[in-house]
Amino acid sequence: MDHQPLFIYLFLLLSVTISAPGAYVDPDRSIKLFVFGGSYVDTGNRDSTARSWKEPYGITDPGRPAGHFSDGQVFTEYIGVFDTWVAAPNMTEQIYLFEQLLQEKIYTRYDLKFSTALVSASGWIIASTLLDVEVFGGTHFKCTFQGFPAFIISVVNQLGLDLQRIHDLGVPQVAVMGMQPLGCLPEFTRGYSYEKCNSTGNFAALYHNLLLVKKLKPESKFVVLDMYNAFMSAMKKFENETETSELKNPLRPCCTGITSEYRCGDVENKEKKYNVCRVPKLAFFWDSFHPTQAGWDAIVSELGSSIISLF
Repeated sequence: MDHQPLFIYLFLLLSVTISAPGAYVDPDRSIKLFVFGGSYVDTGNRDSTARSWKEPYGITDPGRPAGHFSDGQVFTEYIGVFDTWVAAPNMTEQIYLFEQLLQEKIYTRYDLKFSTALVSASGWIIASTLLDVEVFGGTHFKCTFQGFPAFIISVVNQLGLDLQRIHDLGVPQVAVMGMQPLGCLPEFTRGYSYEKCNSTGNFAALYHNLLLVKKLKPESKFVVLDMYNAFMSAMKKFENETETSELKNPLRPCCTGITSEYRCGDVENKEKKYNVCRVPKLAFFWDSFHPTQAGWDAIVSELGSSIISLF
C-alpha cells in the first residue's frame, strides 16, 4: 500500500503568458508566470506511480486521473498554468533548474522583465513535523509544541533566502502563498471526527505567516497571498451555503480510506479501499490535505484582487 506524503513532492512549473480575456497580447510584453512549489500548484508533474495519477483523482475534471491532487483543477489553473516541466526536485533544486534555463537562454533577461514568480512552499515541512509520519496511513497528532517556534523561524528564514534568490535571478515580483490553516486540514481534524480544527496546527500556520510577512513587508518586490484567511472564509461560506447534510461540514473530505489504514486512491488486491462522496462539487476538501476543484474555486474568489494585482 502506498503511503506517500502528499505535500512532500515539489515541482517547477512554467506558464508562458497571462493576459485579460479579449485583450491584445503583445508576445514580447506578455506576463510570464514562473511557479515553484508542491502539490497545491502542480498540474501533472509526477510520474504514473504518484497518487495523483490514480482513480478517483480527476473524477470531476477532466473525468480521469491527470496528475492533479484534487478531483479537478488546482490553484494554479485558475491563474493560467496548464503544463509543467520538471518533476519532483526540492525548492533549492527547482531554483537551480530555473537558473539553468536562463543560462541556456530558454528564457531571456528580457522575458524576466515582464514576469512574476509564484511560490508555494513550507506547508508540508511544517505539517510533517506536527504529524507522526512513521506510518503515514495512520498518523497521530503530536500535541506538544516544544521547540517548534525555533523550527518555524528556521523554515521562514530559508524561504526568505529562496525568494530573494529568485528575485536576484531577474524576476521583478515574487509572490508567495502564505500557509493555509493546517489545523483545519482533514488529516488534522479526523481525530475530532472532522468536527473542529486543531488549534495547535492553526497556531503554527499563523506564527509562520506572521514571521513571513514581517520578513518580507519592507520589500515591495515580495507579495504574500493570505491563504489562511482565504481558506477560512471559503470554508465558512461552504458551511452556510451547502444544503446537503452529508457535506454540510466543510472539514469532512470527499474521498477517504475505508479505514484509518487506507487513503484516497488506495487499492489492494484490485479492490478499492476508499469511498468517494456522492457530489464532489459540494465538498470543500477532496482528500486529507487538498481542496476539491470547488474548494479551490472558492479560495481563489476570496483572494480576488490580490491575485489580479500580480499581473
